[in-house]
Formats: sequence, C-alpha cells, structure tokens
Amino acid sequence: MRHQVAGYKLNRSTGARTALRRTLIKQFFIHERIRTTRAKAAAIRGEAEHLITIARNSADAEEAAKVHARRLVAARLGDNQVVKKLFDEIAPRFAKRPGGYTRVLKLGPRQGDAAEMVMLELVEE
Repeated sequence: MRHQVAGYKLNRSTGARTALRRTLIKQFFIHERIRTTRAKAAAIRGEAEHLITIARNSADAEEAAKVHARRLVAARLGDNQVVKKLFDEIAPRFAKRPGGYTRVLKLGPRQGDAAEMVMLELVEE
C-alpha cells in the first residue's frame, strides 16, 4: 500500500531526482515551455505552480517578505537569473489569476521507447 507516499520516484536515486526536478523547473521558467514525458511533467507541475504563487503573492508584500520569498525560491532553484525572471517577468503576468498557471498538452508517443510525451507550458491570458 502507498498510504501517505507523495511524489514520483522517476526510477532515480534521491540526489538524481532532486537534480532532475531542479533542472526541469529552471528550464521551464527560462523557456516557458518544455517537451518532456508525462511522468516528469506531473512531477514538476505542482512545484512550479507553487513557486509562481510565492512570487505572485510577494509582489504586494512588505520589503522583508519580498526578500524572504526570493530566498525561498532561490533555495529551490539555485540560480539567481531564473529567480529574477520569475519575479520580474512571469509572476506579474499572473497577478489577477487565482491559480492554474500551467497547461499540459499531449504530443503522442516518443519514437524510441514509446514514452508518452507532453508539452508543459505557461498559460497565456
């Protein structure tokens, strides 16, 4: 039974899984869309939306809360340029949106191993 077991293992060790998620989320914020497998998209979608929400909510907070939010996101992503893009470009676009910042489009099976491929992208209003 899988009671209270959250997340996806993605057939990797803990360190490799953390590195994969961090890389996928950084690439997602840089390019605003990525082509990946369905399982990997499902694994990062919730965390990416959570990071966007943190950035969006910090826009109208006081100065100390803004710094705290940036540090929380930087701890997850590890790249200050991506954090800057998230807070300055991506989050203001979703200021009025209560959630649901991402969209998953099915692309069909991959040629080599027939894995289900999807396009994970930011929703444009």
